[in-house]
Amino acid sequence: MRRTLAVAALLLTAASAGMAAEGAEPSIWWKWANFVLLAAALGFLIGKNAPAFFRARNESITRGIATAAQRREEADERLAEVEKRMAGLESEIAALRDASRQELEQENARMQADTARQLDKIRRQTEQEISAAVKAARMELKVYSADLAVNLAERRLRAELTGDFDRVLVNTYLVELNRQKPSREVQ
Repeated sequence: MRRTLAVAALLLTAASAGMAAEGAEPSIWWKWANFVLLAAALGFLIGKNAPAFFRARNESITRGIATAAQRREEADERLAEVEKRMAGLESEIAALRDASRQELEQENARMQADTARQLDKIRRQTEQEISAAVKAARMELKVYSADLAVNLAERRLRAELTGDFDRVLVNTYLVELNRQKPSREVQ
């Protein structure tokens, strides 16, 4: 086919050169021949390059369709998973609420037990402090009573001890000393 086109192109060139030399107007046949030659050249180029172009384009479109189908399947799978999760969301929320309620009840029970322990500890400490305060008050009372008794005894003795009684006491004491003196020497 290349040879045919080359020969046709050479003939047309020669014919157009001959006509140009004579100064004649190209005829309608010449225009048709030129059109046929141009159509043949375009047909040859299209016939040579079009199958590869259309094959590549077809493969590209086929790959695009396959990729789109794969992506659609993935999207459908994700959609199904999301719908499944959404369907289970109500049960998850209910489970979370139940778990939260149980944790709250456990925390409440723990806090009540802790509060009871703290109150018991405070009660025991208070009882110990009261007991210690009572002991201290009793001790102070005993000391005060003893001081009071000593003071009363001292006042009574002072009231009873007069100058004469002092002399009698001193004399009695001296006599007693004198009696014991010889027995000390013997020892």
